[in-house]
Amino acid sequence: MTAVPHIPSRDRSRSRSHSRRQVLVTGLAASALLATSALPSPAAATGRTSGGPATRRSSLPKAELPRPTGPFAVGSVALHLVDRSRTEPWVPGTSAHRELMVSLWYPARPGGPGRAVSQMTAGAAAHFGSAEGAAALNLGLAPGSVDWGATLTHAHEDAPVDHRAGQLPVVLYSPGLGDPRTWNTALVEDLASRGYAVVTIDHTHEATEVEFPDGRLATMRIFDGTPPTDPEAISALLEKVVAVRVADSRFLLDELARLNRTRFGGALDLRRVGMFGQSAGGFTTAQTMHDDRRVRAGINMDGVMDYVGGREPDGTHLSSVALDGLDRPLLLMGTGSEGSGDYRQQPSWAAFWANTRGWKADVTLTGSRHASYTDAEVLLPQLARQGAVPEGGLAGAVGTVPPGRALAANRAYVASFFDRWLRGRDDHLLDGPSQRFPEMVFAR
Repeated sequence: MTAVPHIPSRDRSRSRSHSRRQVLVTGLAASALLATSALPSPAAATGRTSGGPATRRSSLPKAELPRPTGPFAVGSVALHLVDRSRTEPWVPGTSAHRELMVSLWYPARPGGPGRAVSQMTAGAAAHFGSAEGAAALNLGLAPGSVDWGATLTHAHEDAPVDHRAGQLPVVLYSPGLGDPRTWNTALVEDLASRGYAVVTIDHTHEATEVEFPDGRLATMRIFDGTPPTDPEAISALLEKVVAVRVADSRFLLDELARLNRTRFGGALDLRRVGMFGQSAGGFTTAQTMHDDRRVRAGINMDGVMDYVGGREPDGTHLSSVALDGLDRPLLLMGTGSEGSGDYRQQPSWAAFWANTRGWKADVTLTGSRHASYTDAEVLLPQLARQGAVPEGGLAGAVGTVPPGRALAANRAYVASFFDRWLRGRDDHLLDGPSQRFPEMVFAR
């Protein structure tokens, strides 16, 4: 059975082209998403964008992110990177190079300078909540029903690194199809507060919006032209989506090596690199590990690993990571209420399980849904209490698992995994069922 994010039913008042694009989003979701010194400011060559809070606040519903649980305060810096070895793959005929926005989250000295960072920049937040944004397309929230720009993180912009954390293991995060890099901030901040450097990636023109430092807003372009309806054409589009994502991730690893030498004073330990992602980001994690040995360990949160277009996964069009497996650790995290958690229920997961040679585990969060591995799990219940309810109801978006339990489990299992494989600290939470988290079921 596939794991699918909530997609709202088509609004007859929308244009025919918009409706056709949403139909394809649904098809892709059903196949691909079944997935003591300050940090230096980046130079003009890489750019920098402020994530500070917007000055205007509305009376629309708002939500707060939960506090991180680690011993360190958190700092954050946003980076504008340009890959001069690639032209923009989603804008045909352009000579422009591929541009990315990423954010680096890290343990910071408490009480340092810098304002609290907004979860989203003002322009990105406005588009995220529009009819063309991920809040409507992926979550079923009415356009303009939430003040997304009001949500603050617990990180401070450009705060000094807390060197008591030592050299920082690095973890990359890749979001789901259409989602921005900011849509797992509760988990990312928590890892940073535990002593990790976490780098979140926006996949430009695939996310519904990416705001650059000069105010440009790059919107989704993967469905430009005539959206494909033939299953083989959809499969080809899925292959391109994942290939672009993997290229983005590998470019980021190259840039981190350069920036660590020239700007971050060696604070990042690039010998200890992990990666995780939700939905298509989980697939991206596994495939990046397959293609690039610099990533030592990864977590796939509910992302299938095949390219089946517009139909139920059946073991055809498997990715190379599913066919070859891995020789390094990968944790599969599935959803409960959609029946995707057990690897035997997903052909690509079953193939990976049979072919992989590295450590592996498969856990299912009982009562969860696809979006339970994102900030939707903790933000949507707050918004629903203020009247902003997703189409199909709150349970249709994030399941029936209590939000606090889901958050605690996600944070504990992600930290346990990376502590074990990047730090050599094993709390044995991943050995099997735990009385601490009875809602987390292990597949054998």
